[in-house]
Amino acid sequence: MTFEDLGLIKPLEEAVRDMDFSHPMPVQEAVIPLLLGERKDIIALAQTGTGKTAAFGLPLIQNINPGESFPQALILSPTRELCVQISRDLIQYAKYLPEVMITAVYGGANIEEQIRKIQKGTHILVATPGRLLDLMRRGAVKLSTVTEVVLDEADQMLDMGFQEDLKAILSEVPSERHLMLFSATMPAEIRSISEQYLHDPEEITIGSRNSTNENIRHQYFLVPAKDKYLALKRICDYYPDIYGIIFCRTRKDTGEVADLLIQDGYNADALHGDLSQSQREYVMQKFRHRGIQLLVATDVAARGLDVQNLTHVIHYALPEDAEIYTHRSGRTARAGKSGLSIAICHVREQSRLRLIEKTVGIEFEYRKLPTGAEICEKQIFKMVDEIENTVPVETVVAPLLSVVSKRLSWLDREELLSRFLYTQMSELLHYYERAVPIEEISPRQKREKTERHKGGADGFARLQINFGRKDRIYPNTLIEILNRSLGHFVEVGKIVIQDRRTVFGVKPEDVEEVVDALGAYDINGQKVTVKQVRDDEVVVEDFSKKGRKGARKPDRKGREKPRRKGRF
Repeated sequence: MTFEDLGLIKPLEEAVRDMDFSHPMPVQEAVIPLLLGERKDIIALAQTGTGKTAAFGLPLIQNINPGESFPQALILSPTRELCVQISRDLIQYAKYLPEVMITAVYGGANIEEQIRKIQKGTHILVATPGRLLDLMRRGAVKLSTVTEVVLDEADQMLDMGFQEDLKAILSEVPSERHLMLFSATMPAEIRSISEQYLHDPEEITIGSRNSTNENIRHQYFLVPAKDKYLALKRICDYYPDIYGIIFCRTRKDTGEVADLLIQDGYNADALHGDLSQSQREYVMQKFRHRGIQLLVATDVAARGLDVQNLTHVIHYALPEDAEIYTHRSGRTARAGKSGLSIAICHVREQSRLRLIEKTVGIEFEYRKLPTGAEICEKQIFKMVDEIENTVPVETVVAPLLSVVSKRLSWLDREELLSRFLYTQMSELLHYYERAVPIEEISPRQKREKTERHKGGADGFARLQINFGRKDRIYPNTLIEILNRSLGHFVEVGKIVIQDRRTVFGVKPEDVEEVVDALGAYDINGQKVTVKQVRDDEVVVEDFSKKGRKGARKPDRKGREKPRRKGRF
């Protein structure tokens, strides 16, 4: 099937041909005829990168009446980045239809300038919900003329808290209109919106619901929490042509991982909520043009980031929600290409892996980290490929070649290659020659370790750290330290705080992770040492009696003495 078969007009066909779109993708085959025909309401479930923008954008442009310069179509997107990307794509599609006017409005840009563009006339308005509501309140935009509405990445809009904004916007759109809802997943909230606002919709599913792209391979590595960064380095080194996003859970982690990568010589940068809009746009622009090879980002910061040809998505921390995993991994393997989604996990995250597998309908492949020798071999092959595919400019090289040839004429071929290889690879070779081995944990080993860490009578194993009351450790500070070092909540049992040590309970299955995380942590510059202890090694000095600030000494019957009333 061709785009001509779908019923597109010649100017749109030519624009699509200029963009090297030879054949329509499945979502385009399904959606375009519907929007050009009966123009029914549509729910389209399809992953990011499957051609959704062309699926709704091409028919929207074709249905526009250029003689009327008011908004006829509205496209809502969750983020400014996606808003800009959609408008750019639509402008490319309409390159041979200069009378069709497309305007993008989004937060973080000059609203007065956006108002001036709208006043000049526009046919298709691409907007983020918040900025559109601002413009509506100012009277700069009226939706009474809109006949086509697209909600793109609808599930992300709900995740970001735009449900009330969407309701306010849709209430201003005429009841006689066509509504198209595009989403990667179908949570209950999306179903609720579709039932409330869509009229007898046609439901289209490309792939299976809540599933990821079939062209994506899903792998995971299992390492101690303290070795996650070392594992990340090995993965990046093993794929020398990697062009991908590394997802972290928090802004702090994002900055730290990006800083470490930059210090170690990787072409990386961070994208998180602490960046100003200009900084954010600068980083994203560099990444889109491959000025950055590795982008370290939080889920929130990366929403709407549309970048083609990503080879890898790396989960430095797995998301809590399986749907977020779907969005993350869907950023690679776009437009029929293949991609790799890699999770670097510690032992506790295995249960989350299984939940994602069950919810999304995928299977993670367990992999062992590449060895130093395997990494160096991969890097050498990349260098050899570059040499083989390089055609030197003779006019530049010729004047130098005779000088170099004379200087190195005393070396035979093998010696010359050996020295060249060493000068190019010595840093990497020495690094992996001296690299500290990473303890890898297979799924089977994890079960064996869990057996060893049996709990006490209350079901909790006891861990002891070298900090106590004199170090200003209290139950709340201990919990905060645990959550910060682990990056997530963990259930804690009884806490006993003494002057120079603290003993606390954790579930047996959490012992390995907590020991690893705390062992890589320091408090006020002093390293935390942590070990497991038996119940009979714990001096029963419950903090609830002595450590609590202002606690009263018990009376002879063991009851806490009543407090005296203070004087004022």
